[in-house]
Amino acid sequence: MRRVVVIGAGAAGAMAAIFSAEAGAETLLLERTKDGGRKILISGGGRCNVLPSRLDASRFITDSSSNTLKKIVRSWPLAGQIDFFEQELGVPLVEEAESAKLFPASHRARDVRDALFARARALGVHLQFETLVTGISSLGCGDALTGDADQTELAPPARWSVTLEGAPPIVCDAVIVATGGLSVPNTGSDGRGLAMVAALGHTLHARYAALTPLSADPAPFGALAGVSLPVTITAKGAGRSATATGGFLFTHHGYSGPSVLDVSHVLVRARAEQQEAQISVSWSGLDAAAWERALKADGARTIGGAVRQEMPERLAIALIKSVGLDTTQSLADLRRADRLRLIDTLVRGPLFSTADEGYKKAEVTGGGVSLAEIDPRTMESRLHRGLYLCGEVLDAFGPIGGYNFLWAWATGRAAGAGAAAAR
Repeated sequence: MRRVVVIGAGAAGAMAAIFSAEAGAETLLLERTKDGGRKILISGGGRCNVLPSRLDASRFITDSSSNTLKKIVRSWPLAGQIDFFEQELGVPLVEEAESAKLFPASHRARDVRDALFARARALGVHLQFETLVTGISSLGCGDALTGDADQTELAPPARWSVTLEGAPPIVCDAVIVATGGLSVPNTGSDGRGLAMVAALGHTLHARYAALTPLSADPAPFGALAGVSLPVTITAKGAGRSATATGGFLFTHHGYSGPSVLDVSHVLVRARAEQQEAQISVSWSGLDAAAWERALKADGARTIGGAVRQEMPERLAIALIKSVGLDTTQSLADLRRADRLRLIDTLVRGPLFSTADEGYKKAEVTGGGVSLAEIDPRTMESRLHRGLYLCGEVLDAFGPIGGYNFLWAWATGRAAGAGAAAAR
């Protein structure tokens, strides 16, 4: 019987362990924290956005091949993943229609984490918590490769040694690295797994905080903290761009909400490369032509009265004042030049940002192991036979809305099945 060690009991690791054991391997799941699955527990405000209800693979971000990424995403169709949670794990899912997200019907993230661990244990997986892995190494063979990137042939299988802090090393047939990235370090993600695979020769694309709130100093809209609304936001910088439509939240020091998080990587990367970046926001569902109609003179209507029909009053007042206009001014007295300046702000208003919240509040880590260095069918390393990589250590992330769990589930499943079946 093959012996498989999975490092990391997060979403990808738990799924890898399940499918490794299901395929007949003796499976050991190692976790540095005392309970595991901490990102599952805090996701979705404690409800866990398990999956998106609809999938658009083009929304994933990677510096690797987009075709390879799509192969991986499509390896376990969304319908199959939904069926797994509902039928195999006994976790019924419900859709939040306005956000196209799927949550457990109980709206308890703990139910998702516990169901994964229960399934793993039922299949014979041994879960070992409070265990710190300090290194992984091949015990000979399995490292030589020939052929091109798409037709790599590795040497015969190797045995692997997993070294632990304060305990003897573990020898196994395959190692699955599911240690996460650098985001939300207090959950146990400190980049240790990335360092391990880099030491083995894997190429790491630039890592950066992704899906993280933005900040501004000074904060021009700090007085609006707590105000939220749906917007369309666009970020451009260093040859990259991203546009997102969704919730936007003003904070005391900047901006958050799904739309902000979804474009934040553009600004994070531009700053890391010492390049300029810009953000613009359409503050309502109206385009320029619609605002022209909305701001036409109509009796005694005021500018403030017209604008606050489309957005929260405090924001309407702030935007009107930002272009030097008075909210009480009659639309009949609004000069054309002033109207056009106001419309420009309402449709593509610039948003000032000087920094971001970094890994501390980032939902995921951007960058990671190049997808060119793994087999997209099994997640096996193209450099080392018997080494499998899944989840956040890989160079890919998706938008808010269950995409990153979908990536974890799909890559974890492929790694687990691949590690157990290899000969």
